[in-house]
Amino acid sequence: MDAETRAHIFEPFFTTKETGTGLGLATVYGIVTQAGGTISVASEPGCGSTFTIELPAVEDRRAVSEPARTGQAPASGSETVLLVEDEDLVRAMARESLENSGYQVLEAIDGEEALRHCDRHQGRIHLLLTDLVIPGVSGWEIAKQVLARRPEARVLYMSGYAEDLAGRQDDLESGIALLKKPFTEETLAAKVREVLDTFRTT
Repeated sequence: MDAETRAHIFEPFFTTKETGTGLGLATVYGIVTQAGGTISVASEPGCGSTFTIELPAVEDRRAVSEPARTGQAPASGSETVLLVEDEDLVRAMARESLENSGYQVLEAIDGEEALRHCDRHQGRIHLLLTDLVIPGVSGWEIAKQVLARRPEARVLYMSGYAEDLAGRQDDLESGIALLKKPFTEETLAAKVREVLDTFRTT
């Protein structure tokens, strides 16, 4: 790769292939940085590429592999959540987790389907849970359009590329938070409950 290509390879949707999505390296970058590590690349045209990943050492495996036991009941609720996620497995896991926690879930694969739910759903939509990186339209734009129709909704973004938030927080309305991928069912339930409780309207 030349210098110009190397400068963009970890950006979502950047690709040099006609059929590529440009999400592979962005996802890897997000996972590595969330773990407290770094990833770098050495590459020159015609010489191949070498990726180097450095992760922090862990002295006690149990500290990572065993979740903390607080004795508290899992977070739950009865509100309506509009879930927007283009990856089938992630969407299915999130929907099942939320429904098991008592929430009503409106499921959408993209922005258009999300807006159809906004227009057709008779009750209140309490929370928009959307991925930041969705082909064709960003989570930012989906949130803007949903809030135009449902100003009462809170917003919780999901992303494996946390740096995409950089410089954007001042542009967001109050009540918006981020859930980093990958996440567990417990983490999802806790974050959803936190956002709904913190920004609950009277």
